[in-house]
Amino acid sequence: MRKPKIVILGAGYGGLLTTVRLQKLIGVNEADIVLVNKNDYHYETTWLHEASAGTLHHDKVRYDISNVIDRSKVDFVQDTVVEINKDEKKVILEKGEVDYDYLVIALGGEPETFGIKGLKEYAFGITNVNSSRQLREHIEYQFATYNMEEEKNDNRLSIVVGGAGFTGIEFLGELTNRIPELCHEYDVDFHKVKITCVEAAPTVLPGFDPELVNYAVSQLERKGVEFLIGTAIKEATPEGIIVGKGDEEPYEIKAETIVWAAGVRGNAIIEKSGFEAMRGRVKVQPDLRVPGFEDVFIIGDSSLVINEEINRPYPPTAQISMQQGELAARNIAALVRNKTELESFTFDNKGTVCSLGEDDAIGVVFGKKLTGTKAAFMKKVIDNRALYMIGGAGLVMKKGKFKVF
Repeated sequence: MRKPKIVILGAGYGGLLTTVRLQKLIGVNEADIVLVNKNDYHYETTWLHEASAGTLHHDKVRYDISNVIDRSKVDFVQDTVVEINKDEKKVILEKGEVDYDYLVIALGGEPETFGIKGLKEYAFGITNVNSSRQLREHIEYQFATYNMEEEKNDNRLSIVVGGAGFTGIEFLGELTNRIPELCHEYDVDFHKVKITCVEAAPTVLPGFDPELVNYAVSQLERKGVEFLIGTAIKEATPEGIIVGKGDEEPYEIKAETIVWAAGVRGNAIIEKSGFEAMRGRVKVQPDLRVPGFEDVFIIGDSSLVINEEINRPYPPTAQISMQQGELAARNIAALVRNKTELESFTFDNKGTVCSLGEDDAIGVVFGKKLTGTKAAFMKKVIDNRALYMIGGAGLVMKKGKFKVF
């Protein structure tokens, strides 16, 4: 009897956790497990803001996939997904193809630019290891070059961050800690540095506790960040950005560094493969399968799960991806064993913490509001827990965060 083949696309939080749980749940004689990922490493997406600002080396945010999977149970294929052929139950890769009996799509999200002109050409993103490395090196280059030019270009020291959601705020927290170091290293007057955060929504960190939001804004303003709230970026140019507020006349902010951190959509492969989606996200069934497809699961940033309390989708987070990965693994194991009743996904919100730098943060953990060093400590606990869930104590010891104050 032929063994069923389980194929997992993507080794982010959801895909990798699905894999490591399946390799424990399913015996080698029950099914074949194939993990496909374009890199041979996993990176902690929630740490990329640190690598982008230069407060954490980019190698610290990643680890080899081979260190956490059992190669005797999992066939790892390093390749890039091109398209999914649902009718033939095949995944088309750049270097070949792989067939499946059960498929888990965990390809992650992509930046959403909302059609704003020039963003793709002139703005930096915080999306992966390479984009973070590029942004860090670009910022350092601006500081290193500033005093080398006879005619000083103050725009080299101007940084615009588009978006005051989690990614934008956490990047600003790291950046404001990094700037004094760069000024000292390259003999730049700190007061010449200009950091501007532009947010189209009427508030920073939409949906977050207002008291904690006020704390975060005051802390970042104290470190030199200027917030333009309720202000939309109309266009990005080689010289900076054009912004506008309501009916007011748009105006230009000159900057050599534009960082876009204002939106995430599902993976383009989803729509290319013909799945019914909204901005690349598929509204999955309670068991995380795609409606109409008994053999396809979608988890992570490309899945859409409704929060019934407010009738809105849950925002894509690592916490949700990992909980989905746990459930997808159990449901696939059940299907392999010919069980028909599958579990439904219920998000268990352990809390949310937004970092404001190495020793500062805001958060709500188990219903309690935290700020400052206590919140920063909880952020490290959360980061270490994610490592532990995938790679156990050994991975925490190798890659974990232990500095508290």
